[in-house]
Amino acid sequence: MRRPNEPGPFDRDGSRARVAAMEDTTFRAVDDLSLAGYLWRPKDEPKAILQIAHGMAEHARRYDRVARHFADQGWLVVAHDHRGHGRSVLDGAPLGHMADEDAWTKAVEDVRRVGQAVRKEHPGLPVVLLAHSMGSFMAQALLADAPDGYAAVALSGSNGKPPPLAHAGRLVTRLERLRLGRRATSPLLQKLSFGSFNKGFEGRTEFDWLSRDPTEVDAYLADPLCGFALSVQSWLDMLDALPGLLAPRRLARVPKELPVYVFGGDADPVSEKGRGLVRLSDTLRAAGLRRVELKLYPGARHETLNETNREEVTDDLLRWAETAHAGASP
Repeated sequence: MRRPNEPGPFDRDGSRARVAAMEDTTFRAVDDLSLAGYLWRPKDEPKAILQIAHGMAEHARRYDRVARHFADQGWLVVAHDHRGHGRSVLDGAPLGHMADEDAWTKAVEDVRRVGQAVRKEHPGLPVVLLAHSMGSFMAQALLADAPDGYAAVALSGSNGKPPPLAHAGRLVTRLERLRLGRRATSPLLQKLSFGSFNKGFEGRTEFDWLSRDPTEVDAYLADPLCGFALSVQSWLDMLDALPGLLAPRRLARVPKELPVYVFGGDADPVSEKGRGLVRLSDTLRAAGLRRVELKLYPGARHETLNETNREEVTDDLLRWAETAHAGASP
């Protein structure tokens, strides 16, 4: 029997599944952790590469539908489970623990190394990075840390600079580490981070904020590799990194002609109902980036690629990616 989120002969909307099959692979992290990876190959020689960086408390195989659609259009698609997620878990560590120290830095480096590995196997092909939620913040880091690594970057369900109140969250997280230890999870941090996301939605489940499609929400709930809590150390390393991601000195290193696509739903609580995406786009443009595109979908929630209008969202993403990579250097 297949797992709830693994592809069958038909997608959940009843349409026939795409022809591209997912292949398992592995990537080696900087600390020698084995990262579970996945490839979707086109029928003919690929024209470009799409690299996917997934969000928090999920895994890369959830992007199978999007990956197969791109592969059908001639793209090679690569993704990996972030450390502490999916099948990329440290020996003896619980799901959600990314590292005992420097978890964020290592996770960002993982994304860079995966892109580097696939680029080495396919020299000359441009690489477009699609990054969702937590993955989008890793992509924000790579805009400055690896400015020549990508031909274009798409940021899904992201946000701009954290508000001043986020500093209090970092202090609370440090106290929780003292109280619980590095690898433990904290109900308090979970409440402070995700507790309010479902407010205002129908309340059928605690994850209705993800999508208007109950089938997608139920699949997330049924997946044992989704919906877990991040460890205290993982939270702390990420929260310490977020305020500096869009610092002017960092954005000054981003190529001004890099295409950046910012997209999400205007009912997404992670992006403050789209306001954070507007701020993010404005910040990038103010830094001199000339090819920033913003797309907000009315009524859509956090996972627009799993929304009721997911075909529209995916087609828009593909159209942007096709235009963005055209004539770009890898």
